[in-house]
Amino acid sequence: MLSLALLIVVCMVTYTVEIIFGLAGTILMIMVMSFIIDTKTLVIFSALPQILVGTIGLSRSQKTVKLDFLLSMVIFASVGAVFGLYLFYLVPVSSFQYWLAAAITVFGFYLVFFPGKLALPFWLARLLDTLAGTSQALFGISGPIAMTRLLATFDSKIQIRNYALAFFLSMNLFRVSGYVWNGTLTNDILLMMAWAAPFLMATLWLANHLHLKVNERLFRRVVAWLILLGGISLFLH
Repeated sequence: MLSLALLIVVCMVTYTVEIIFGLAGTILMIMVMSFIIDTKTLVIFSALPQILVGTIGLSRSQKTVKLDFLLSMVIFASVGAVFGLYLFYLVPVSSFQYWLAAAITVFGFYLVFFPGKLALPFWLARLLDTLAGTSQALFGISGPIAMTRLLATFDSKIQIRNYALAFFLSMNLFRVSGYVWNGTLTNDILLMMAWAAPFLMATLWLANHLHLKVNERLFRRVVAWLILLGGISLFLH
C-alpha cells in the first residue's frame, strides 16, 4: 500500500506537468517509480493517467484539433502500434528500460540542441507518425517522437499541446484494447488504477488551466529538456 500511495502522489505531480506541456508525465513517473515498481508494470498502468490527461485536457481547452489531420497521424501510428504491441510481449524486462531510455534520449537531444531545425517532407512526417505509434505501444510513451513532429509542424503551443493530447488519447485507447485482448490487465494493475483514478481526476481537472500561463518559448524549451533529462535518468537506474 505504501508503494501505491507513493505512485499516486508521484502521478498527481508528473501528470500535472503533462496536462500543462502535453507530454513527459509518463517519462517522469517512470524515472521516479522504477526504483520501486518494474518498468513494464508502470508502462501498463500509465494508460490510465494518459487517458485522463487527454480527456480532461481536450474537453476543457479551445477546439484546435482538426480531425482530418489527427486521423492521418493515427492511421500511420496504428500500423506502428501493431508492431509495437507485438514487441511488448517479446522484450525482456531486463532490457526494456534501456530501449526506452535510448528512444527518449535520442529525440530529447535533438529537441534541445536543434530546436525548429527539422523540415518535414511528407514521407518523414509519416515515418515519425508510424514510429510514434510503435513507441506508444511498446513503451507507453510516444511524446518524444510525436512532439518532434508537432513542434516542426505548428507554431502555437495550444495547437501543439492539443494535438499531442488527442494523439496520445487515441493511441492509448488502442494500447488498452491490446492489453485487454492479451489479458495483460491483471487484477493487481486494475486495483492500482481503481485507487489512483479519483485522485488523478481531481488533480488534473484543477491543473488543466495552468497551461494558459506558460509562454510559447518557455513551453518549447521545457518540453525539450524534460524529454532529454528523462531519457538520461533512465540510463542511471
